[in-house]
Amino acid sequence: MGTIELRGFGSLQKVMKEKGFGFPEQVEIGEGITGEDLLAKLDILKEQVEGIFVNGKVERLSHIINPGDRVALIPPGVPGPYRVMLGIVGDVGMESNKKENK
Repeated sequence: MGTIELRGFGSLQKVMKEKGFGFPEQVEIGEGITGEDLLAKLDILKEQVEGIFVNGKVERLSHIINPGDRVALIPPGVPGPYRVMLGIVGDVGMESNKKENK
């Protein structure tokens, strides 16, 4: 069984703190888990997350997260220029996940 290092930023840091998570938090994920399954495990709504970063790269919710990965959750509302710098644009960021989940 493996763990990941998880961080929540912005409003998600508060949500995670209320759930008793540290910053960062070591989360048991077994042999691997999708971003969507991770949010369900953490009891965090998809609407609360605009970006999921795995090892510094923005990924879709369908991405498999593996033991040892560093994961960051970014809430909606990241200002425009930072969205581009972080990679939360086009079909790479969570906007594409909203289309996939319809």
